[in-house]
Amino acid sequence: MSIRSDVNLLGRTLGQVLKEQEGEAFFDLVERTRALVREVRAGGDDAELRGMLAGLSGEDAGNLARAFTWYFQLVNLAEEYERVRVLQGASGVRPQSLEQAVLDLKEQGLSAGEVEALLARLDLGLTFTAHPTEMRRRTIRNHLVQVAQAIPGLSAGGIDGPDAQRITAHVEAMWNTPELRRLKPTVLDEVKGGLNYITNIAQALPALQRDLRGAFREAFGRDTDATLPLSFSSWMGGDRDGNPFVTPDATREALELHRERAREVLLGSIREAFADLSQEDEGQEPYRAELQALHSAVRDGQNVDLVPRLEALEARLVADGQRRTADQLLSPLLTVARVFGQHLVSLDVREHSGQTGAAVAELLSAADVEADYLGLPEHARLELLTRELRSRRPLWPAGQALTDTLETAIGPVREVQRAVALAGPRAFGRYVISMAESVSDVLEPLLLAREVGLPILPVPLFETLDDLTRAPQVVWELLSLPEYRAVLGDSVQEIMLGYSDSNKDAGFLAANWALHEAQRNISDVCRRAGVRWRFFHGRGTSIGRGGGPASRAILGQPAGTIDAGLRITEQGEALADKYSHPVLARRNLEQALYGLLLSAARPAAPLPDEWTDAMARAARRSAAAYRELVDSEDFLPFFEQVTPIHEIARLNIASRPVRRPGAPTLGNLRAIPWVMSWTQNRANLPGWFGLKDGLDEIGLDRAREMYAAWPFFRTVLDNAQMSLAKSDPLIFDEYLRLNGHGDHRLATLLKQAYRETVALVQAIVGAELLANEPRLKESISLRNPYIDPIHRIQVELLRRSRATEGGLDEFERPLLLSIQGIAAGVRNTG
Repeated sequence: MSIRSDVNLLGRTLGQVLKEQEGEAFFDLVERTRALVREVRAGGDDAELRGMLAGLSGEDAGNLARAFTWYFQLVNLAEEYERVRVLQGASGVRPQSLEQAVLDLKEQGLSAGEVEALLARLDLGLTFTAHPTEMRRRTIRNHLVQVAQAIPGLSAGGIDGPDAQRITAHVEAMWNTPELRRLKPTVLDEVKGGLNYITNIAQALPALQRDLRGAFREAFGRDTDATLPLSFSSWMGGDRDGNPFVTPDATREALELHRERAREVLLGSIREAFADLSQEDEGQEPYRAELQALHSAVRDGQNVDLVPRLEALEARLVADGQRRTADQLLSPLLTVARVFGQHLVSLDVREHSGQTGAAVAELLSAADVEADYLGLPEHARLELLTRELRSRRPLWPAGQALTDTLETAIGPVREVQRAVALAGPRAFGRYVISMAESVSDVLEPLLLAREVGLPILPVPLFETLDDLTRAPQVVWELLSLPEYRAVLGDSVQEIMLGYSDSNKDAGFLAANWALHEAQRNISDVCRRAGVRWRFFHGRGTSIGRGGGPASRAILGQPAGTIDAGLRITEQGEALADKYSHPVLARRNLEQALYGLLLSAARPAAPLPDEWTDAMARAARRSAAAYRELVDSEDFLPFFEQVTPIHEIARLNIASRPVRRPGAPTLGNLRAIPWVMSWTQNRANLPGWFGLKDGLDEIGLDRAREMYAAWPFFRTVLDNAQMSLAKSDPLIFDEYLRLNGHGDHRLATLLKQAYRETVALVQAIVGAELLANEPRLKESISLRNPYIDPIHRIQVELLRRSRATEGGLDEFERPLLLSIQGIAAGVRNTG
């Protein structure tokens, strides 16, 4: 059965539910809307469609948006199952698999020992973050899981079969279940949502480990003890930057949930191994005895070092001539224990540099060390901080209650210290300092952590264009401090690079180049300092926030800049897209590992001067064009009129506010709602604007040369293709009507820039947009006729709600339903 057949059956199922629950008249409205939208997209007049939508009540408009939203929810499931079906039916060496990676490395001349050494020094750290554009309630997600599990049976039973009936029941239940959260999700809700996919990942890990060892045997003719270079982290419950709800209590609750879920995963895996390892020796069951002891320890919450004991058990099996038992029956447990341990995921703490600075200032003042720390110049701050780091004394009086400011800053560190005692050192990850601008910003958390006696490793996060430019010098100065090197020791220095704020600051092309150059130059700094390093990429799901296929992004990293591996954020809807099924989880992880291995093996090599010079000029010109747009006096009012930014701010999608503190400006608007707003109106501005100006600076022939031979440049343009292809001038025109009749100066500028950018990108790549990704191109084409109605409903509702005082209160629910529907239809929204 094909995906078209699945989609057809699911659509008919939804239609049946709509008829039964809302009546024939509503079903006819849905069908009439779909037909009219198709006519308009084919070039027909839209007067009848406009008139029909203008005459709808708010309730009917909301239900109409819901109907098309549910269509997309079901289509998304069908597409996911199609991916699973294709992967399960594939034979031979899968492209971008672990087997392909090992074969490619061998082809490049690496020996088995060199590949093992490469695996040993690398770590791919995937970090779940609470930046959700995932708006579905957990109740709705559970229904969708049940529908997904029944889709494989559609081919056998058809529309009247038992699986179709089960699907119909869940669709019926979903239609009568409120999709929208009545309250903002709590931090713990976000933690639970992120950890929802751990089970699927746990099922995928043993298969990946077998893939790795099988690849070695295939390529080199021998076995290997190499293990997956993979770990998982989380920011949910530890990310305090601008989120007042991430309190020390919230951090403690998140860590408790981590241990609870780790216990569940481990106990299940131990029970499976116990059932299988039934061998006897002189009437005893030695393997089961050890597994029983481990089961009891994990069940009782003891901090037991699982991996050495399981490795010893594996060695006994091999020594007893039972390698197959070790590989097939014990290895799944050992793999899960290696990756998840009793901590499940490592919780990072993230805080804004302004908050850590304020806390340190209060600490120093209370200890009579310095009354005005924040008033000191940078050199004086460094002198004071390094002097304090040479001392081991705490600054706060023992036994005295912390002030609110210090409790807010130190409390989360105290909670991770407790978790480390209960679940081992990997319960805590790193301390990330957002908006890091100076060396003192990186040193300040060390003083805070010293108050509770927990060693931490700070990670500077460089986000804006200026910060990225200064980052190599900041890292050099940091690594030149003996006091800091004593803290770092032999550990890996992590440096985080932020895509979101740099893009919002300088535009698509300039941000990508700034990230590329910061990474190259910081790598040189670390290499000269004799320090191992690992970059941490804060990528979103949208192109405007560093999104795109993970393997492509990793392969596009500058050569010679991956040393100890790579960390990447997994945000919002990406979790559902990548980990909703064990087969999809395995595919996503193997593609990312493929990219990491091939990219890490690529030696540093100087780039042609003509390429780097061209990119530097292009970045400057692109950034100038972008800043001219967003800095113009009429831009912010225009943005607020032609996007649903104010309405998005009302949507209960996250515990974090949409803006950082301060008067509303473009500067303190968070990147997620910024990008999401432009996704809703299908302009997708953050994913392409300014690119044409930069490419003009490079020149057509040079750009073609760079696209053909430079992985970084190819990745940039391929990601731009995706963003441009998901843009839709026809729909954007509808939103421009909210600003009069679309005749605004900026509207004309954006539409012309879009046309010229598409033409130039196609000229460089030598094909139409997404010609190299036909499945994605077809998906966009198939979705447009069904997402168009939601866009038009949203525009009509925005017009009504903005026409009267308090209109947003009246139309809030149908508007938020339309926002949810567009997110489901477009995907990659934030």
